[in-house]
Amino acid sequence: MNKKARFCRFALQRTIITTMLALIALTGWAQTTKSATITGYSPALKDGTLVLAGTGISGSVVDTVQSGRFAFTLPVEELSSGFLSLVGEGCPNFSLSLMMKPDVTIKLTGTDRIYPLWKVESPIPEQQTLNRVTEHCRDVIKELIQIVENRDRVKLDSISMELTKQQMDILSSLPVDAASLNVLWRISRPLINMKGFPYMQQLKDLEKSFSARAPKGFEAELAEIHTYIYPPQVLQVGDKAVDAELFDMQGNTHHLLEGMTDGRYLLLDLWGIGCGPCRMAEPEMREVYERMKDKLEIVGINEDKIPSWKNSDFSKRIVWKNWNDGKMGSSISSRYCDEGSVPYYVLISPDKRIVMKKAGYYTGMFLGLADAINGLSIKQDNSANFELSIRKVEANTNGTTVGFRYYSHKEYGFRIVKDSYLEANGKKYKVTAADGITLDENNYTTVKATDSTEYFLSDLNYIDFTLTFEQFETIPETFDFKEGDNEDAFVIRNISLK
Repeated sequence: MNKKARFCRFALQRTIITTMLALIALTGWAQTTKSATITGYSPALKDGTLVLAGTGISGSVVDTVQSGRFAFTLPVEELSSGFLSLVGEGCPNFSLSLMMKPDVTIKLTGTDRIYPLWKVESPIPEQQTLNRVTEHCRDVIKELIQIVENRDRVKLDSISMELTKQQMDILSSLPVDAASLNVLWRISRPLINMKGFPYMQQLKDLEKSFSARAPKGFEAELAEIHTYIYPPQVLQVGDKAVDAELFDMQGNTHHLLEGMTDGRYLLLDLWGIGCGPCRMAEPEMREVYERMKDKLEIVGINEDKIPSWKNSDFSKRIVWKNWNDGKMGSSISSRYCDEGSVPYYVLISPDKRIVMKKAGYYTGMFLGLADAINGLSIKQDNSANFELSIRKVEANTNGTTVGFRYYSHKEYGFRIVKDSYLEANGKKYKVTAADGITLDENNYTTVKATDSTEYFLSDLNYIDFTLTFEQFETIPETFDFKEGDNEDAFVIRNISLK
């Protein structure tokens, strides 16, 4: 399956869904009566320019510019970090970080459309911290905006690193508060996927200084930052799982691997309240959890601050184990996750070995996972994409026929290329025929996968199809399925013929 083609085909639909979920996060599930007010003005803004804003990482369209002005309120229960973006002619593809509090008005003013550099008037001390960072880095931010607008990839990395260096330089003279810690967090978090960071010693000194100067209440944030700067060895597929201590919403202490003595698989679900795909995955996970309670346990590990986690209506609707480590998930993510993103899933076998690690959610992946655990698929490694699995294989003198099942939303097309092949003993066996789909064309799932009438889950379908390949010269014990040799080719490995 060409995953890049599938993503391009449906990127717009998924973006719309994610935006809808983010909007719900700000409205229906928030249920707060407190709010912060933001106003803005620049004579350079065009009428109709969209104003996007939110707290955390979730946001939505909150106003449109008229006569250079906009104004809106955002629900906030306490001091919160947020952002604002303007989408319109001449507006850069950037966001402006803001600190917000209930009953506080923040005033933004400028004379141009480069809103990340506008004047921010606010009585919140933490906003003054952000203002000092912005002012110190003003020239390099302006240059970075220009480079992004010109799509100059050659200069992008170097100027981004220069911005990081300037932020680190000014942070050493700033108070340790929610704003400065957030800047330090944004500098440290990418290190999980970065090698050769040139300012590591300065960053270590800065982290040490922050830890010594920080007032009480920031222990979780400091612990998370520490794991990015001094990361433990990340566990990989095949490694033995390690335990960790977490607690539930009532404050009871639990261990990550408790309950695995009964022979069940364990799925770790690292998630965040403002994460649209995390919310999108919940109905399918719930469907599978109800089906698989005797074979699968799920532990949700929230990466938000404790009050946000406990007060979230979405958090309260989770039916599996819903835990927190008090360190914004860092005790788990630092050991299990190769990427600093949510959702992130880790599947642990009954013998406590890691058998799958995956960032992101694709519709149908949990139903495919259930098939694998239930033994409905033959032995194989399709953990990179559980939506597609092999359910039967017949190898004889007429060729090798492979039966597949693919799960997806009924409107999401998928494509199997005609260059697909099987590989065994170092040789390739080309596809010769397809039954149930058309090669090199978009195909769609047709059979309902659940009886649910719930939105989105009710449209989750599957399709069974077969592909026939050239005859094996010698029947192997295992073989691989490969969808061509391009960079994005999908592979199912170690398909067993035993």
